Amino acid sequence: DPGSAGLVVELGPGTGPVTRALIERGLDRQRLALVEFDPRFCRILEGRFETVRIIQGDAYDLPRTLAEFRDTAVAAVVSSLPLLNQPPPRREKLIADAFALMGPEGVFVQFTYGLLSPIPLEFCAGRYSAHRGPAIWRNLPPARVWTYRLKDHAPARSGR
Repeated sequence: DPGSAGLVVELGPGTGPVTRALIERGLDRQRLALVEFDPRFCRILEGRFETVRIIQGDAYDLPRTLAEFRDTAVAAVVSSLPLLNQPPPRREKLIADAFALMGPEGVFVQFTYGLLSPIPLEFCAGRYSAHRGPAIWRNLPPARVWTYRLKDHAPARSGR
């Protein structure tokens, strides 16, 4: 929800297509913090999104990378990281670190090209609800969006 309170952290923004979509949807630039590892992409992002906070750092070490936001309310983490290229323990640590920043009402959104959940569902069991969105056929290869919430804070879904 672009009108909700709290920071939105984007992991792996690259050149900014998801950043642009978030802003076009109405998310205030002041609420965005982009975590990008590659310094060349950071320079591109600085030129495209002047008032957005850009942090050059490691998304797989969120406690250190986002230490300056420790006392800031984080509403959501949006990730375009290629999680399926990482071993499951590293993916599991990433989502756990993200929820430690966000708290119980947070949402973790992951874009992926895989058919299966990028966070292993056996790890999610009892911890997170995982919702797979429909295939995005306009994207080549087709992509999916997975949304994760803490198990006790998942919204009720009607008709499912």
